[in-house]
Amino acid sequence: MAHLAKKRFGQNFLTSMPIIDQIVAAVNANDTDHLVEIGPGKGAITERLLPACKKLDAIELDRDLLPLLENRFAAKNFQLHASDALKFNFCQLSDTQRLRIVGNLPYNISTPLIFHLLDQKKCIGDMHFMLQKEVVDRLAAISGNKCYGRLSVVTQTYCEVTPLFEIPPDSFDPAPKVMSAFVRLVPRDTPLVSQNDWNQFDQILTAAFAQRRKTLRNNLKKTVHLESLEDAFDLTRRAETFSIEEFIHLSQLAVLKTES
Repeated sequence: MAHLAKKRFGQNFLTSMPIIDQIVAAVNANDTDHLVEIGPGKGAITERLLPACKKLDAIELDRDLLPLLENRFAAKNFQLHASDALKFNFCQLSDTQRLRIVGNLPYNISTPLIFHLLDQKKCIGDMHFMLQKEVVDRLAAISGNKCYGRLSVVTQTYCEVTPLFEIPPDSFDPAPKVMSAFVRLVPRDTPLVSQNDWNQFDQILTAAFAQRRKTLRNNLKKTVHLESLEDAFDLTRRAETFSIEEFIHLSQLAVLKTES
């Protein structure tokens, strides 16, 4: 019996061979690579990547797909994990070699999954994802762009982001109602913000973008002693106009309020 896509898993199976060719070419795997595929589905991309790499681990949540994948890819360099990628410890798969992550990510979990992977960036060499185009636009957006927000700043603080190509709805079965896009994320050897400074930086970002139409002064007044910033910044600007470098400088100068 054919496997039908399940809405609760956000499944849209890639069927376009030209798009699969583009994905395989973009990943450009070689025989020393350890790949990890998130959501292999029926294995359309897996089939092309497996012969090209040293090892491929696949993370699949839909248990109905497991027998199909196990039967199709009974190879010594293939390992299937029945698990939720949002809870999976990717670093357990790595030894001295950084992982290369590939995935057709369900739209409903793409942002939290990217944050989950960024938390494990120390063992990741690069990531190639098929996402809703709107999410790729947000990942790559620069200040002043309507798509620019906390996701843009956080991702670009940790990674170099390169949108690669768009993918039309008719490339999938069933066809989603939105355009998709393929993107490459490469973790920086040295993040733009150190781990010691990250909590304050992220707290300020979260407050700054909480209400996009408000000025930075209004968004930060409950979080930061504004007098620590007023000499260096025009706080009547909105958060979307601040570059990543400006946010880093702002975070370095900011004095957070503490709860009494």
